[in-house]
Amino acid sequence: MTGVTRLIEPVRTAPVTTPTGRVAPRIGWTFVLLTALAIVAYAAVPYFTASLEALSEAPGLAADYVGKPAFVLAALYLHIAGGATALALGALQFWRGLRTRAPRVHRWIGRIYLLGVAVGSLGGLVIAPTSTAGFVGFFGFSTLAVLWLVTGWRAYRAIRRRDVASHQAWMIRNYALTYSAVTLRIWLPLMIFAPLLVGQTPDFDNAYAAVPFVAWLPNLVFAEWLIRRRGLPSYRLPPART
Repeated sequence: MTGVTRLIEPVRTAPVTTPTGRVAPRIGWTFVLLTALAIVAYAAVPYFTASLEALSEAPGLAADYVGKPAFVLAALYLHIAGGATALALGALQFWRGLRTRAPRVHRWIGRIYLLGVAVGSLGGLVIAPTSTAGFVGFFGFSTLAVLWLVTGWRAYRAIRRRDVASHQAWMIRNYALTYSAVTLRIWLPLMIFAPLLVGQTPDFDNAYAAVPFVAWLPNLVFAEWLIRRRGLPSYRLPPART
């Protein structure tokens, strides 16, 4: 009889090298940084420069929070502030030059980043039940908030133990979840207009019902692939034992 004693186990893999050297990673990092800053400017900054009533006149989710209780609004702004801080600063943590030439700056940015993650995730847990995507939105965004907080905590605990490799792996997972703020806004229009391919009308409601999971699950899969590619502690299903 076949059984598996554990669902996952950490493994270390050898880093994979390619002929492209460091060019591709630099292009990827630049893309991530620029798209993160763009989303902060486009989606977060307006909440601190205009009222919800003014923002609700344009397409977006601001209208859903007009008239909500004060604690929900407070959680919304904490979520936006924490998430924007983490999104903007997180990419800098993967800048090798900063880590090697200014480690003190790297550490302080990391502290501020993890504080942003904590604030943003706790705010996200409060506002998740108000999602217009119903139960899917509640479970999808709540799961994202919990994983965001837990992976940040694991990254912090790893570096406190001086386990740099595990810290790097957990930070990659954590920023993959942070980056869901970007991928959500990539997936949403694609899913809204996808029905046009089969001759149907674009549908925001159906698209937004899927986004709470689609926004971050592929990110985590890619993060695990990247972790293994870099030879960092990863996770895999163990082989079946008889």
